[in-house]
Amino acid sequence: MARNLRAPDALKRRHLIEEALPPARALAIAEAYLAEQRVFDALAFLAKAEAKDRLRELQREAVSRGDLFLVREIAALLGEEPGSTVWSAVAEAAAAAGKERCATEARRLSAARAGERSRA
Repeated sequence: MARNLRAPDALKRRHLIEEALPPARALAIAEAYLAEQRVFDALAFLAKAEAKDRLRELQREAVSRGDLFLVREIAALLGEEPGSTVWSAVAEAAAAAGKERCATEARRLSAARAGERSRA
């Protein structure tokens, strides 16, 4: 990026989300949020930019950290429900990080997806 863009404040963010933005500008705003470790703030702009590869990259990182909520949010934006294997990986990472509630929920989702697959 040629210039160093700062992430917008909350009010400006709300207005930008409602605006029609060119994909390049939406992506630049998302990257500014990501540079500040504000992943959830970046998601709406990544979706506006249709940056599916970047969303998938963030989802892989979330899986490796056991971040159930971020995995769910990104899955919703992508319109791609994670499979049993992904939820199992989230469960393992969450358990390793001491996030027992997330691990339990991810195990439940894994079992549910496995059950859906076996019925198909």
